[in-house]
Amino acid sequence: MSINNCHSPMCQSAVETPLDDMSPGKSPTPDVTAEENHIVPPINFSMVDYGIFRSGFPDIPNFPFLKTLGLRSIIYLCPEPYPEANMEFVKENGISLFHFGVEGSKEPFVSIPEELIRCALEVLLDERNRPILIHCKRGKHRTGCLVGCLRKWQNWCLASILDEYQRFATDKARVSDMRFMELFDVSSIKKLPSSDAFLES
Repeated sequence: MSINNCHSPMCQSAVETPLDDMSPGKSPTPDVTAEENHIVPPINFSMVDYGIFRSGFPDIPNFPFLKTLGLRSIIYLCPEPYPEANMEFVKENGISLFHFGVEGSKEPFVSIPEELIRCALEVLLDERNRPILIHCKRGKHRTGCLVGCLRKWQNWCLASILDEYQRFATDKARVSDMRFMELFDVSSIKKLPSSDAFLES
């Protein structure tokens, strides 16, 4: 397991993440077991794209569900240290933790650190880190901003980006978040190599 704590605007997102033997193109589908009734996803859990998931903060009852995803990495967007139980879970399952300490705040005092979001987006775009889970506290604002910036990089139209954000934020949607996504410049985000280029023959 590797841990990358990024609290500074000067953070660097280049982190060596060990490859496992998962073949490219193989979908990390959940395993169905006899204990499926005890598998509980975290709040606001959803699939974003192939190998990319989002949610609110996972608690101990959610760990069996997360194991079915075969996660390689987690992007954690809160400033607080990862709880001991969650640290044990990532260690036991060989998951790389990328910690970007984005402060939670309420309007009109919202200040979204663009450089941290940019660093997190570069981690997200590196296919060697997938399957990957993005989460903050409730899976609404900080997670929504990062996913919105991913959608911009994927050339989604702004209306669709904001619609997706609002579906998760519901009545807690923030004008400042939507403005941030609208103005976020993806032109400096480089196209990262796919995992295929790093698999040993």
